Amino acid sequence: MPTAPDVLIYTRTTGYRHASISDAAAALTELAAELGLAAEVTEDPEAFTPGGLAGRAAVVLLSTTGNVLEPAGRVAFEAYLRGGGALLAVHAAANAEPDWPFYGELLGTRFAGHPEIQPGTVLVDDRTHPATAPLPERWEWTDEWYDFTSLPEGPVRVLARVDESTYRGGTHGADHPLVWCRSVDRGRVFLTALGHAPETYRSPLFRAHLSGALTWLTDDRPDPA
Repeated sequence: MPTAPDVLIYTRTTGYRHASISDAAAALTELAAELGLAAEVTEDPEAFTPGGLAGRAAVVLLSTTGNVLEPAGRVAFEAYLRGGGALLAVHAAANAEPDWPFYGELLGTRFAGHPEIQPGTVLVDDRTHPATAPLPERWEWTDEWYDFTSLPEGPVRVLARVDESTYRGGTHGADHPLVWCRSVDRGRVFLTALGHAPETYRSPLFRAHLSGALTWLTDDRPDPA
């Protein structure tokens, strides 16, 4: 049988669907190829089986919203992650799987809402990570600035926050994380809440951000955090 592509890019939505998904999927496929990784884009929940996930270097949940996995798929995905798999959760993936407690624990929080799209300043706290090393310490950016139900809980490594004084409508105050990563057993998880608009995925800096995330997720280093 042929080997499954290295990266599974999953784009199913059962709630709001972002217009940027097709641009984002194309960009992530290109970025994976630049790293020597083959990618598959799908909306089929049947991809989430033990056999379908076996050997995958990473799974991308790309602005997935609502319940996008079947019960058996949840079981397979949790086993994949705990067994050494990797998840890149992009933008609205923070709003996926509201009925699955493990997913909320995995991300450490849940999406709560956002004000209107507007410019703001990203504060890059950790420039030693491959996903944030290419970014300036203060990154002027326009996006949908996500609020969460709480600060991310658990053993998370926060890489970047947004400066709420630079836009209207934030609800977290001085500490408003947007990008973080963590380990889960032998697996790795990376979330970026950025990535709303189609043109985002043509930005060299944002593409470097995603490429760095994929690099970290698929690296063989023993320390995942």
